[in-house]
Amino acid sequence: MPLPKEDTLYRTIPYSIVMADTFAARFKGLMFRKDPIINECLLIVPCNSIHMFFMNFSIDAVFLDEQQRIIKLARDLRPWSIVKPVKEARSVLELPAGSIVKLNLKIQQVIELP
Repeated sequence: MPLPKEDTLYRTIPYSIVMADTFAARFKGLMFRKDPIINECLLIVPCNSIHMFFMNFSIDAVFLDEQQRIIKLARDLRPWSIVKPVKEARSVLELPAGSIVKLNLKIQQVIELP
């Protein structure tokens, strides 16, 4: 995969990022949590699809490739929905519902992650 161009727009996320990079953390994700996420998000690595089973609130999901470039945006995912595998996705950033619009996230932007 080529590196981002010099004119690539880099974005930061103004939320605390929780990493889910173990099998157990990826498996649990945000399931069974009662209250919606507000000023935090979950970065699931590796991951190329998600489900909303056993979720109690909606979220936005941003699918990233190996360079953290946005390759798919999924807005307002409701409980019990599914996002099928995204071919080039390496990770998924699960954000509070409405964050994609609020942060003006677009395909091809690169998210700067810690």
